[in-house]
Amino acid sequence: MNEEALPFDDVSTDQCEARQRPKILVPVILFILTLVTATVGGTMQKYINPFLEPTRLIEGLPFSLTFLTILLTHELGHYFALRKYGVQATLPHFIPAPPPLLTGTFGAVIKTKSPVTNRKALMDIAVSGPLAGFIVSIAATVIGLKMSYRIPIANTIEQYGLGSSIIFHALSYYVLGPVSDQQYIFMHPIAFAGWLGFAVTSANLLPIGQSDGGHIAYALFGGKHRFISITLIILLIIMGVFMWPLWIVWAILFIVFGIRHQPLTEEQVVLDRKRKIVGWLNLIVLVITFIPIPVYHY
Repeated sequence: MNEEALPFDDVSTDQCEARQRPKILVPVILFILTLVTATVGGTMQKYINPFLEPTRLIEGLPFSLTFLTILLTHELGHYFALRKYGVQATLPHFIPAPPPLLTGTFGAVIKTKSPVTNRKALMDIAVSGPLAGFIVSIAATVIGLKMSYRIPIANTIEQYGLGSSIIFHALSYYVLGPVSDQQYIFMHPIAFAGWLGFAVTSANLLPIGQSDGGHIAYALFGGKHRFISITLIILLIIMGVFMWPLWIVWAILFIVFGIRHQPLTEEQVVLDRKRKIVGWLNLIVLVITFIPIPVYHY
């Protein structure tokens, strides 16, 4: 039987499969590439050159698997919430980053193909990712800190230290006890992945533009969103001048990607009390995960 005589349903099925294949293939390839680059980053954190000692590449897996699990949990939280509300979206696309970036990735993104219609859906979709990633970050941090230890700053070869968020400081105190100003926590790679997970959570929850926090702010405050975004941009610039210069870079990136929020088609729909509480809880998560000075010099 020639191709023109094939039943219509068979042709339709073949065409659908052809369309679906790249949608799955590209995310999988990007994830594998990101797993490789993040594993390379994990080995370099341990001062191992994986290009000279390729057999030691496996030592970077504790970091890469943990960190990518946090990122994947965050993105899948969004993805399943989008599916729940019938919003068409791609699978998570991870962005690999080559050395010398020790994280091995610039994160992951999901592209929506249809609009979110109202504030209830917007809130549920926006909060699902950060909360999911936050919970996994707590678990990773506790597990990693149990394999970490305190050393005197004078005994470390590091010239730079990592700042601490409220939640990381609390978990460190719970697992390791009090850490003096003259001590440094030598973090296990899993603990470092948890620390990064908190940093990613806070960055996503900044109530600016089209970030997760921006969506939450729009769902909560509507037209005040733009004022909140501008205020936070100014605050980031001030913090960049007086605390950590890279906050200025963050401010510029937010400006480039836009600080306005796209209007919803059903603006008349209001949030119920439960969703308002969840929105405010996410703003609290922002406060306890935020690190004013992520990296500092001894």
